[in-house]
Amino acid sequence: MERSALLALIEQQLQSSQIRDYCPNGLQVEGKAEIRCIVAGVTASQALLDKAVELGADAVLVHHGYFWKNEEPQITGMKKRRLQTLLRHDINLLAYHLPLDVHPVLGNNAQLAQKLGLSQFSAVPGVSPLGVLMQGQLEQAVPAEVIARRLEQELGRAVLHNSVLNKPVRTLAWCTGGGQSYIDAAYQAGAELFISGEVSEQTIHSSRELGIDFMAAGHHATERYGIAALAAFIEAQTGVRCHFVDIDNPA
Repeated sequence: MERSALLALIEQQLQSSQIRDYCPNGLQVEGKAEIRCIVAGVTASQALLDKAVELGADAVLVHHGYFWKNEEPQITGMKKRRLQTLLRHDINLLAYHLPLDVHPVLGNNAQLAQKLGLSQFSAVPGVSPLGVLMQGQLEQAVPAEVIARRLEQELGRAVLHNSVLNKPVRTLAWCTGGGQSYIDAAYQAGAELFISGEVSEQTIHSSRELGIDFMAAGHHATERYGIAALAAFIEAQTGVRCHFVDIDNPA
């Protein structure tokens, strides 16, 4: 498949050019024009690049790529080694950050909703970009500990749970990855429980003082599923081989 056609397909699906972000979305490093094999993963770490070389990939597809806002521009050390690997093997790097968080089907938030057992959910209005904070209701209220256990089983890692309500909850809001700062907006939207990937010191105080349960389930763990879903979509649409490689990260 031609790289240009692949980029057009993903753009059509994610509408990434319409979303303001902290990094460039789409093609970040140019490689081969013809793509027959893609390795997908959460972050374009050296370990993922090495696996891409091993598998003979023509492109690496990730959620966390390079060239973040305010990062040092010098290409030295770790950055040099990563780029050197891509360029030496003529591998394309494609990255989609916020567009992959907010997509209503393939996005990290939508995929986490499936892990939570939610079939009906929607974007919290007034939070930009639309879809970065989602909300939904369980069919019936359950103890928050039940939700924590489900997350631990689905994501394969321990969940930090700050319990303040001490009663069954039904209305949830969530933002995968480093979305803990959305706890205030989650509370304003009426959520009894807010779930994110990370926790900050102030998040716990907000949880206690607002009266909203909070769970941190891991940045990496909550963002594995969007990129895997995008890779599966590409393979189904184009026939290009896509390998999702999960490089373990406890954060």
